[in-house]
Amino acid sequence: MWKDYSSSFFRKNRSSSVSIMVAALIATFFLSLLCSIFYNIWIYDIEEIVLNEGDWQGRISAELDEADLLFINNMSNVEKVVVNGELDVVDIYFQNPGTIYKDMTLIGDGLGLKEEEITYNYQLLSMYFIRIPDDPAPRLILPLYAAIMFIVAISLVMVIHNSFAVSMNARIKQLGILSGIGATPGQICSCLMQEAAALCVVPIVIGTLLGVAGSFGAVSMMNLLAGEMTGRHDVDFRYHPYVFAMTILISLLTVLISAWIPAEKLAKLTPLQAVRGNNEYELIKRKHSRLLFFLFGIEGELAGNSLKSQKKALRTSALSLTLSFFGFTIMLCFFKLSEISTSYTYFAKYQDVWDVMAVVKDVRIEEFDLIGELKEAETVKGADSCVIYQKAQAISYVNESWISEEVAALGGLENLTELEILNENTDSMSNEVLSCVQAPIVILDDEGFLDYCEQAGIEPGLDGAIIINRIWDSINSNFRYRKYIPFLKEDQSSTIMQDNIEIPVLGYTQKVPVLREEYDDYALVHVMPLSLWKSVSKHALQKGVLIDIEADAYVRILGNVDLGLEETAAEIIGQKYEVETENRIQEKITNDKLIWGYKVIMGVFCALLAVIGIANVFSYTMGFLSLRRREFARYASVGMTPAGMKKMFFIEIMVIAGRPMLITLPLTVVFVELMIKASYLNPMEFWTQAPFIPVFIFIAAIFGFVALAYYIGGKQILRINLAESLRSEI
Repeated sequence: MWKDYSSSFFRKNRSSSVSIMVAALIATFFLSLLCSIFYNIWIYDIEEIVLNEGDWQGRISAELDEADLLFINNMSNVEKVVVNGELDVVDIYFQNPGTIYKDMTLIGDGLGLKEEEITYNYQLLSMYFIRIPDDPAPRLILPLYAAIMFIVAISLVMVIHNSFAVSMNARIKQLGILSGIGATPGQICSCLMQEAAALCVVPIVIGTLLGVAGSFGAVSMMNLLAGEMTGRHDVDFRYHPYVFAMTILISLLTVLISAWIPAEKLAKLTPLQAVRGNNEYELIKRKHSRLLFFLFGIEGELAGNSLKSQKKALRTSALSLTLSFFGFTIMLCFFKLSEISTSYTYFAKYQDVWDVMAVVKDVRIEEFDLIGELKEAETVKGADSCVIYQKAQAISYVNESWISEEVAALGGLENLTELEILNENTDSMSNEVLSCVQAPIVILDDEGFLDYCEQAGIEPGLDGAIIINRIWDSINSNFRYRKYIPFLKEDQSSTIMQDNIEIPVLGYTQKVPVLREEYDDYALVHVMPLSLWKSVSKHALQKGVLIDIEADAYVRILGNVDLGLEETAAEIIGQKYEVETENRIQEKITNDKLIWGYKVIMGVFCALLAVIGIANVFSYTMGFLSLRRREFARYASVGMTPAGMKKMFFIEIMVIAGRPMLITLPLTVVFVELMIKASYLNPMEFWTQAPFIPVFIFIAAIFGFVALAYYIGGKQILRINLAESLRSEI
């Protein structure tokens, strides 16, 4: 009997059934999309870890013998053992990684190993939900995925249960009759749940498949956006039957919980309550909307009273719209601040410094014999400049009497930074108190050094170094807008490095070489030509002094990237050496694509929250249609015109869509000001570039959809048959 009754109801109320099916379809689509995307991100993270760190699970870094290896292999849970090197590093793989901590402890105790000789692949293990007690870093990726899924599922429950409530409330009197002839609350609830399941099976399957297709498109877009990014591997779309099963399970639970909420409520009604329809809302008469009354008159008072009566029904839309708008504005502001900061510290900073960088692996600059060939290449000759350089680390001894007056006025070097103070005699300075400072060395090819001399306004020469004579005044400036003052007095003809290696000084300047380099704010940087470096390194070698020089040399080219500089440099250097090249313009394009991709992804989540809120508004306007028809029939009976009713709708639209904006805009301004303060940016640099247009479009879209929902519902409400509407209350 119930099956025939349900079929008859569905045929006569197709719009209600379609509303439920569409809600289930949308909910399943979003859940399937998220499950599939998260699964692909999870797989990608695992592949990235394996490429960078390896797929080992436990590692022993100690000298072992064959007997030790046999002991490890005989452990019941050990799958295999891989030896790296001369038994100094042993990688261990387990059949069940979940017990790795216990097993590695047993292995360590059995071999008498120290705690620091046992390590774990923390990142890889955490991706398999395995947490090692001494893991030094928080692993929040998987908990974040689970939290997002839970929040989305709860949000969807809050929305689509309204569709079920609308359908079930339309049948409340019939359900009361069935209860009156003997149907128990459990039977009524069970039958309503069976109806919900029957309506939603097909939409759940279709929504799951659409979500998989959507995730495939999202993965493809990620590959397109990051296709030219160096140091990454392609994201191959992956899908697993377990993901499908989990999606179906989560979707079924979401839909069934959404249906159970109104079904359980209706099942508890007595037959008399159900027949009389006592679940209807009543207008709140004792609360007044003084602000709305002041702004809009009696229509504002009535609209505010109506919204307060429906506060519970609109709670989901208020929360969703508030969170979506807050998330959207914060996201745009964060990316704009990041863009300004990145441009300030990297792209704009290096715009006139380099276009192509080549890293020549494992070569000393004095041994690099392609300098002439590289600079004579037609493509490179067409560039603005080409410099070959290498970096080294040294220590310089600075006498207190050499310190500039500006530094002395600030309390000396020890007041600006922590320096090692030496009390020892040297060959060149006896009984002097010396400060030991970092002295990075930048070795330029001779031609590049002569060009640098001209840029710095120093008479060109190859018989001395140029001192970058500056130190950060950290007392009177911050890291974003650094102010530099002279480090030393500029009357010394030489400087002293470790073990009394004397470096002749050609001149002093605060102008740094046009290179892609960052220098320590408290270091005394020495820039010297290759010719001088050869004699200095030879002298140091004779004295048994080892200067720490970096393994790689660098080629910096500034010029028109359309001339094929990167390809030419890679081709010439690659004849004899291993080389890696970078293109600043291409990096800028790639960075912009990635930022745009992040904005799209975050924007989709914000839009999802907005859709949830707007869907709730649509569900609300449809669900309370019959009740509000009677409400407005009462207003019409006391003389309210259709224009007054439209004014009430307008006021409600402004409150529903406008309240989230009024709440979040001040919060957004506060958060942005805090982020600006934390980044030490000039506030006007942000506010002149703030994303006002996207925020305005987002606001307009929310107002537009809320207005559309009211237009659809209000259009039917305004077609009032006064007699019929009032008769239903008798």
